[in-house]
Amino acid sequence: MGVSGKTLLFLAAEDFFFVSHRMTLARAARDAGYRVVVATRVAAHGAAIEAEGFRLVPVRLRRGLRNPLADALAILDLVGVYRRERPDLVHHLSLKPVVFGSIAARLTRVPVVVNALTGLGLLYSEASGASRWLRGPVSAALRLISGGRRTWTLVQNADDLATLSAAGIGTDERRVLIRGSGVDIRRFTPSPEPAGVPVAAMVARLVGLKGVTDLVEAARILKARGTALRIALVGSPDPDNPTAIGRTEIERWVEDGLVEWWGQRSDIPAVWAEAHVAVQPSRGGEGIPKSLLEAGACARPLVTTDVPGCRELVSDGVDGLVVPPRNPDALADALEALATDAALRRRLGRAARAMVESQHADTAVAAATLALYRRALSA
Repeated sequence: MGVSGKTLLFLAAEDFFFVSHRMTLARAARDAGYRVVVATRVAAHGAAIEAEGFRLVPVRLRRGLRNPLADALAILDLVGVYRRERPDLVHHLSLKPVVFGSIAARLTRVPVVVNALTGLGLLYSEASGASRWLRGPVSAALRLISGGRRTWTLVQNADDLATLSAAGIGTDERRVLIRGSGVDIRRFTPSPEPAGVPVAAMVARLVGLKGVTDLVEAARILKARGTALRIALVGSPDPDNPTAIGRTEIERWVEDGLVEWWGQRSDIPAVWAEAHVAVQPSRGGEGIPKSLLEAGACARPLVTTDVPGCRELVSDGVDGLVVPPRNPDALADALEALATDAALRRRLGRAARAMVESQHADTAVAAATLALYRRALSA
């Protein structure tokens, strides 16, 4: 069916996430004839969104469970946005926008809802603590909002698809797998390794769930062994995350000579030109890690853990090395193997580039998502 003039509204908790993960899709939708609206908390990327010709609508929605009154006001805010913008289709990005946006969409009778669970996060990856008690109520809420013929549930890896199916979230015919948000293989291209001591870089939010502390312990092990390897953290603390790591702790690791902290960087291709290995020792909750996609596109070998999303992306011994989660010793062994074997790094890096080119180009992901939109609007 034709889409010219139809309104597509994206709801994201943060403007940086929309820009980094869904800008290519939004451009493709605009070029296909959609009127694109982006509703998000605006921090530093509002101008970049508006420069694309998208309508930008600031909202009060934020990540995390803060307080019932603030969350109720956020839902009312979204109801007002949906009533004013009258979208034909809304695309909710990540768990909280999925839940809150779906409530607003039902109250305003939005014709089509696409709920994208970009990884199941802390809630489904932690076996204890608050996550254990919240999982049941959140799953019940997801079952409620994912029913009906107008709602489609989008996931990024086969493990998450199986988890939702077992939990009865969504229906088989409206539960869709599209692997990640893709990567711009024209911007992220192979570069030769830099000279000097090998560098293993981790590009991520500096939170416990990403396995930052496991990497630091692996660095401690490698330092004791005398292994020549620099380990760089690239990113910033995320105070909205329950597993946030504070600046003071990061600075102490730097003072102890365990890691380097390169801070928040926007020139990620340059980061990979300065590094030899990409590492992300996630503890779980991933969709398809975009930082590993970008590193693979730059022909860097990938070191990650055997958790959903990561294991779907990286094949052990083919384009990277896969180790058990929460295992600094195994992580140290994998990093040492790559630090001491340049030929292995080059072989795995070439395979990583080929894998990203063939399976994860952002244009292919955008095309698959636009096909889902057409299917949903036709239904």
